[in-house]
Amino acid sequence: MSETIVSPFHPGEQKIQHRLGVRDKMERFGQQVIRDYMPDQHREFYAQLPFVFVAHADQHGWPWASILFNQPGFIDSPDNKHIHINTIPVPGDPLINSLKLGNRLGILGIELETRRRNRLSGHISNVSENSIELCINQAFGNCPQYIQTRELHSIDPMSMPPKIAEKLTLLDQQAIDLISNSDTFFVASYVATGSNKPSEGADVSHRGGKPGFIRIDDTQTLTIPDYLGNFHFNTLGNFLENPKAGLLFIDFNRGHLLTMTGTVEILWDSPDIEFFSGAERLWTFRIDHAHWLKNVLPLRWKLQQYSPNTLLTGNWIEAGAAKKAVTLRNTWQPYQVTKIVRESSLIKSFYLNPPLDQKPHFQPGQFLTLKIKINGKEQIRTYTVSSAPGDSYFRISVKHEHAKSNTPGVFSSYLHQHISVGDNINVKAPTGAFTYDATSQRPSVLISAGIGITPMIAMARHALQEAVRTRTIQPLTLICSARNSDQRAFFSELNEIANNSAGQIRIVWALSQPEPHLKMGVDYHHNGRICKQLLQSVIQTDAYDVYLCGPNDFMQSQYNSLRELGCSNTHIFAEAFGPATLIRDEDTTVKTLPIAEEAIITFVESHLEQAWSKNDGNLLEFAEAHGLHPEYGCRSGQCGACKIKLLSGKVVYQQEISTALDKDEVLLCSAVPAAYTVNKTNNTIARLEIQL
Repeated sequence: MSETIVSPFHPGEQKIQHRLGVRDKMERFGQQVIRDYMPDQHREFYAQLPFVFVAHADQHGWPWASILFNQPGFIDSPDNKHIHINTIPVPGDPLINSLKLGNRLGILGIELETRRRNRLSGHISNVSENSIELCINQAFGNCPQYIQTRELHSIDPMSMPPKIAEKLTLLDQQAIDLISNSDTFFVASYVATGSNKPSEGADVSHRGGKPGFIRIDDTQTLTIPDYLGNFHFNTLGNFLENPKAGLLFIDFNRGHLLTMTGTVEILWDSPDIEFFSGAERLWTFRIDHAHWLKNVLPLRWKLQQYSPNTLLTGNWIEAGAAKKAVTLRNTWQPYQVTKIVRESSLIKSFYLNPPLDQKPHFQPGQFLTLKIKINGKEQIRTYTVSSAPGDSYFRISVKHEHAKSNTPGVFSSYLHQHISVGDNINVKAPTGAFTYDATSQRPSVLISAGIGITPMIAMARHALQEAVRTRTIQPLTLICSARNSDQRAFFSELNEIANNSAGQIRIVWALSQPEPHLKMGVDYHHNGRICKQLLQSVIQTDAYDVYLCGPNDFMQSQYNSLRELGCSNTHIFAEAFGPATLIRDEDTTVKTLPIAEEAIITFVESHLEQAWSKNDGNLLEFAEAHGLHPEYGCRSGQCGACKIKLLSGKVVYQQEISTALDKDEVLLCSAVPAAYTVNKTNNTIARLEIQL
C-alpha cells in the first residue's frame, strides 16, 4: 500500500495557488524545498544571528509579530529537528503569555546586511525561564526580494532611557509618522484547525517597499500592496483561512517597537492596483489593539541601500499621481527638460519630468505627443518614449531629420538647436498600441533600423527590469541596423542590458558601412543591411513574437522576409513612421461600412457646414481646406493627437489605426464619412457632426 503524500501547503495556500495558476508547479516545488527539518546551512545561519522574528497567536486567537534578540550564538540546534532560543521577550510583548508547551510559533531569521533569510515553523517542546525549545514542523529558505540592506550595530543597554509600554486602539501621531516613513515591517498570521498538520500554525514574514508604500486610510486602517513573491502564499493563505494579522514596525534609529493586531481583507480587484507600480493585489489591515514598546531594543540599523526589487515598485503618492495623470491624459501638460544627452551624430535624448503631482504610467513602446510654438506657429509631433516604465524619468530620443532637399526638419531642428535644460515643453501623456508584452511565454525578436531603435531600447530595459522583479525572462534578441558606429545609438546601454541579463538578452548589430577600425564580432556582427539570411540565423522556428520599427521600406522588406520564414502574421507587430503603413498579406483593416460618395459635414463649435465628396480626402484634410486648424501629430492613425468627439453620423477608416477610441470618438487624420441609410425609406446623403 503506497504512502499518502501530505501537501506542504494548507487549503488556504492551495486556493490562492489555484487562483493564480501555479498550484501544480508549487506542489512539485514545495515537496522539494519545504522540509520537516533544518538543513545544516540553516542551522549555521540561525546560530550566527543576533535577533529573530517570531509569530504567535494569543489566547484569544489574535496573531502577533515579535522580535527576540541576544548576542550571536543565542540560537543553537542540538539536531536538525530542534532549535533552542536562549532569551526572553521584551517587557510588554504579548509573546510572554504564549510561551507554553505545544503552542505553535513561526520564526524568521533575517540578516539585513546580506539580505539573506530563512523561515521555520514549529511547536514549543520545552520552555524555561530564559529559553525556548522548538520542535520543527517546517523549514524553508526565502529569496531576498524587497529586503533593504542595513548595517547593524549595538548600543549599551545601560545607556538607554527607561522602557515604556503603552496600549493603543487607534494609531497616535507617532505611530502614523513611523508607518508613513517605513520601508520595512513584519507580518504575522496564524491558522489552526485542530488537525495538527505541519502546514498549519504561525508564520512571520518580511514586507518591504519604498517609504510611503503603506497607505494610512484613517487611525485604524492601513492599505498595503502585495508584490510578486515566492508563490507559497503563506501569509495570504493564512489570511484566507483566518483573516487576522499582527504587524510589527521597528524604529531602527531609536529602538522602539510598534506591535499591533487586527483584521485583514484581501483586495483582489481594487482599481488602485493598476496605478501602484509592482502591486499584484492589495490587502487592508484594521487595528484592534496595539502596543508601543519604547526604548526596548539595544540594536540600531543604518540604511545602506534599497533592494533592486524595491526600486521597481511605487508608493501611494506615486499611485495617486498616476491616477491623476489618467484623468488628464488628453490634456497638454508642461514637462520640464532635466537632461540632454547626445546618443549619436544624429540623435539626442531629452529627459523630461512631468508636473510633480503626476506620474503617467505607460507601456514600453508607447510615445509622447509634444507641442511647441515654432516661428509663431504651433507644431505637434510624436516621439517614442525610450525609457522604460520602471525608470524614474521620461526620455525621448530624437533624430535630427533632414528632407531630400536638405531642409532640416522643423520640429527636430528646434529640439536639437533651441531646447535647453530647464525648458518646459507641452506634452500629452504616453499612448500608442505598439507595446511589448513582458509576460509572453514566447521568445521575442526586436528588429529596428535607425531611429526605430527607440521603442526597442525601452522594451529591452523593461524586459530586464521585469526579470529582476519576477525572476523570470523569456529570451530576447535585438537586431539593430545603422549606417556606421557614428550614427549608431545606445550601443553601450544595450551592451550593459545584455551583460546584466544572464545571457537571456542578445544584441546583434548590422552596420551597412562600418568604419575600418571596427572589429567584427565585437563592435558589430553583420556587414550590410538586415537581410533574410541574418533573420534566418536568429529566427529558426515560428514560435517568436517579432517587433518591427523603422522606415516604411525597411519595415515592409523585413515583414516580407519574416513571412517567408514562416512567422505568423498575428505575431508580427509593427510601428511605422509617418503616414505610410505596413501592407500585410492578410487584410487586418476592418471596414464595417462602405465609404460615402458624398456627405454633409458640420463642425459644430466652428459653426461651419460644408459638403464633402470622396476627392476631398480625410476629415483632417477637409477641415484644413476650410480654414480650420485641429491638432494633429502623426497623420497616420497612431498618435491620437487628432482624436475628437463625433456627435452624430458614422465614419470608416481608410487605413489600420492603432489608437484606442471610445464609441463617440473619431480620428480626423484617418476617417472619412461612411455610407449609411438615414431612414428606411430614403437613402439621404450621409451627415456628420463633429465637435470642432
